[in-house]
Amino acid sequence: MHITRYTDYSLRVLIYLAIHQDQLATISEIANSYGISKNHLMKIVQQLNQQGYLLATRGKNGGIKLNRPAEEINIGQLVRKIEDKNKLVECFDADNQCVITPSCQLKNIFAEAQGNFFATLDAYTLSDLVGPKQQRNLAKLLAIKVI
Repeated sequence: MHITRYTDYSLRVLIYLAIHQDQLATISEIANSYGISKNHLMKIVQQLNQQGYLLATRGKNGGIKLNRPAEEINIGQLVRKIEDKNKLVECFDADNQCVITPSCQLKNIFAEAQGNFFATLDAYTLSDLVGPKQQRNLAKLLAIKVI
């Protein structure tokens, strides 16, 4: 299974905001904490906002925060929404051109593997990633002052 950098960064944004709790955070703060591109994060934040994961406030004192409790953000559902293509092999595509597809078992095997992959992700929420044990360490690593 392959998770794109876009999905990785999306998860990092949500982890940061879950640690930040109800405080507003800026894209610049998040980018600086992780050492990643602010411009790249802007696209990610826009998509997360459109999908209802974030609440964005514009203006001088604006920022972003989670739009729902971390317990309600399922990792499997999030990855499915963010990853635009969950096709592991060509035979998953509608325009599949592979000549052995009618007799090949790869599609079934990869479908089973992908099902197991998402079943594992479905068992976790954002709150599982930032539980009390992890929260203190993550806040320190990301230089977040938790109130």
